[in-house]
Amino acid sequence: MQRPRAPRIVVSLADITDHPEPDRAARRAGLYLDAVRRHGGDPVPVHASTPPEALAEVLGSMDGLLLTGGGDIDPARYGRPNEGSRDIDLPRDELEARAWEVAAERGVPVLGICRGLQAINVFAGGSLLQHVEGHEGPSWGTGAPATHRIDVVPGTQLARLLESGPAAAAPLVVNAYHHQGVRSDDLAPGLVASAWADSSAGPLVEGLESPGSRFVVGVQCHPERTDSTPSVFENVFEAFIAAAR
Repeated sequence: MQRPRAPRIVVSLADITDHPEPDRAARRAGLYLDAVRRHGGDPVPVHASTPPEALAEVLGSMDGLLLTGGGDIDPARYGRPNEGSRDIDLPRDELEARAWEVAAERGVPVLGICRGLQAINVFAGGSLLQHVEGHEGPSWGTGAPATHRIDVVPGTQLARLLESGPAAAAPLVVNAYHHQGVRSDDLAPGLVASAWADSSAGPLVEGLESPGSRFVVGVQCHPERTDSTPSVFENVFEAFIAAAR
């Protein structure tokens, strides 16, 4: 009996061709691919230097889209001047906007992590707070991460995923590798907040999702970095891959 094909997950990554620490950047990117494989998916990495023909082929055949962390989104995409954005990557913005559109047209599930949550919000018509003072810790691999507690909104899809398992009753403390965020007024029409965290700028969205039947979920923390993430977040990857089957 032939085994079913693993769902093909397009993983949008930063192009590390000119990264000053390519080995560390590659290890960081590999954590996303490992998370997809861990739950039975077939990760297909793409970045801004992926040839157009190859990109068109993988987007046209993807079963799911994973938008990952990285530099800031160009604030012009949400109609704002630069008020603290940094490491803006215009080619990546273009790539991910196209991938988002194809995913919507084909109705495939989308998971956004950190920048990926912010990308979902921007592509869906929302905006961002461009800098949150004191919220970001050391970059991955350079020191112990900053952490904070999140409050999950009851009744949301994220709540259902995180409320199962032996650690569900414990307070959820997650890593914080981001200096930008989404406030309630920044949230795109058609999306709902599924988790919140306190910050120097007030409450920030730590999880968002589409209330429809299609799986569209974003988390602001980095659950692929399992050393600093509650294990219950594995349920998010599991549900994403299941939705892509």
